[in-house]
Amino acid sequence: MADMQRIPNVLRGMRVPPESLATAPPARRDGVRLLVGRQGAGEVAHHSFRELPGLLRAGDVLVVNTSRTLPAAVDGELGGEPVVAHFSTRRDDGRWVVEVRDPDGRGSTVRRAGGPAGAVVRLAGGGHLVLDEPLDPCGDRLWVASPSMADPVRHLHRHGRPIRYAYTERDQPLAAHQTVFATAAPDGLGSAEMPSAGRPFTAPLVTELVSRGVQIAPIVLHTGVASAEAYEPPYAEPYTVPAATAWQVNAARAAGGRVVAVGTTAVRALESAADRRGVVHPARGWTELVITPERGVRAVDGLLTGLHEPEASHLLMLRAVSGDALLERVYAEALRHRYRWHEFGDVNLLLP
Repeated sequence: MADMQRIPNVLRGMRVPPESLATAPPARRDGVRLLVGRQGAGEVAHHSFRELPGLLRAGDVLVVNTSRTLPAAVDGELGGEPVVAHFSTRRDDGRWVVEVRDPDGRGSTVRRAGGPAGAVVRLAGGGHLVLDEPLDPCGDRLWVASPSMADPVRHLHRHGRPIRYAYTERDQPLAAHQTVFATAAPDGLGSAEMPSAGRPFTAPLVTELVSRGVQIAPIVLHTGVASAEAYEPPYAEPYTVPAATAWQVNAARAAGGRVVAVGTTAVRALESAADRRGVVHPARGWTELVITPERGVRAVDGLLTGLHEPEASHLLMLRAVSGDALLERVYAEALRHRYRWHEFGDVNLLLP
């Protein structure tokens, strides 16, 4: 859980009212609002997302996560009771990190006690999971499980659906959980949850950005399941920073351009590939990096992200990018003007 002593005072006491939760996608992807915070002047300004091209400069680089979202929730049965298995991350040994949750009777799920070790979760469509061991010996939410299916990703596409949380009003098609940048990986893998900061982008808006000289640089980070109850720091996730992206970022910074990460996943991948001087190198593997204000950021100048709950560990990263004073102003403005939270909601741009 995030250390509450490390959360700025205004965020520590913040409560997001239910009417500020985005319960469904907006009619237009780029129709969300954009709250811009600038570090130097400490100013906060209100925009529509469609104004983004005018807020960036030729020579800036947007680093985007091209991981596609999987239909990672599958109905199942454990010990004679209905459950929902959330497939999170495939490990190198072929096993999966999973979370098993109870249906809440309204189409979403609630947390359940994990395990026990050796328990078998029988899945819709046939096949099962054997819960081998907790991912964290001190926790019981996430488990390392052995699937019986030869191709679990194919099983997800046949029998799964996107993970849904209780603040949403209904299931959405998988297309609503994909960004314009989503690309099918050769191994079929993807993210358990949408890299949602990229969701408001549309093809015409990307075209306008490129026509203005803003570069788009891809990375891949397959994000695992979060928890609306636990707020743990992120665990190990697979990522790739291609050589071309490393070159784009380094060249842009050398020329005075700004590197703006689209989403916390893009920050995590890029910073995992950066050395102490902020030079980004091609990289591929697993990252356990947790970005804090004490560590700071080395390769990222700005961040486009959604609005996060006050206890979320992501706020440590936002503080590293913006500093406490600006982040407090941004969130106070977001609450005052009733911005919308979560993956279908409004977005926040933090710039130097």
